[in-house]
Amino acid sequence: MSPSPMAVAHALARLRLAAAAARAARGAWRRIDRDAPGLSWAAALGPVIAAVAGAQLAAARGTEPWLLALLGEDPDRPESDRLVPESLAGVTGDGVPLAQALQIPVFTALSLVTKGLPIVQALARGQLLLDLMVRTAVADAGRAADQVGMTSRPGVTSYIRVVESGACSRCIVLAGREYGVSSGFLRHPRCHCGMEPVTRTHHPKAQDPRKVVEAMSAKEKQRVFGQAGARALDEGADLGQVVNARRGMATATVFGRTVHVTSEGVTRRGLAGNRLQNFAKVKGQRYRVSQTPRLMPEEIFRLADDRAHAMRLLRLHGYLY
Repeated sequence: MSPSPMAVAHALARLRLAAAAARAARGAWRRIDRDAPGLSWAAALGPVIAAVAGAQLAAARGTEPWLLALLGEDPDRPESDRLVPESLAGVTGDGVPLAQALQIPVFTALSLVTKGLPIVQALARGQLLLDLMVRTAVADAGRAADQVGMTSRPGVTSYIRVVESGACSRCIVLAGREYGVSSGFLRHPRCHCGMEPVTRTHHPKAQDPRKVVEAMSAKEKQRVFGQAGARALDEGADLGQVVNARRGMATATVFGRTVHVTSEGVTRRGLAGNRLQNFAKVKGQRYRVSQTPRLMPEEIFRLADDRAHAMRLLRLHGYLY
């Protein structure tokens, strides 16, 4: 069973934003000077950051209209509990500022050159990493916005995982699973799966992982599960036994399971900074900065004991007004 048309349209809109940001980043990367890749990428980075942050902001701003069209107004939600889309732009899903994170591809390429790889091949590897990081950053911002928006609505009790076309085997196994609204979303780099809210009056029929597999072409099944895995599934093997659903996935981060924070929005001028307080002057910073770590939304969902706890943390860390 497919998710609702509005959920599909919402997911496709986010995919298009991620693709547009990736094209902008790829175009800038291809103009790198092979004789000075580090310097030329640093010079080109400003517009790339703007493109990615803009896509993140657009993805986050799409959440409230989507939920309103899908569910209508929630009379039990306080007027103050509204998503802050700007809080999710300019950082990766694990809280690293884009200005810092998007330098990693060129550092990776330069490292490969020092190990003897030709510059053309090294830059090609760097471009692949850049594409992965950009698409993941946009998808993470959109998903985080969706979950913050759903959590702020008392009428939403849970969400169903929506698997998109081209999903990997690990995600397909999770298709249609229902999770508590404040449960962290399992994802991996470049994962574009989404979620659909569940309320008393809106309970979409969940996707069946086996039917998702049955709808795939033979070529697609071999790409996703490998030749042996595809054959085993065709012969009736249990999907859960063929795929280890959690291999390589994380609930709140892409790299490791430590608590991730962000340094964005923690000055006196930022919403989160004003709530976290504990300010101190930091060298190189124009404004005083909160010394209390600001958690990322997905980390909040991982740590929260229940919905009320998640709401308190989302407000404290500046993700709800």
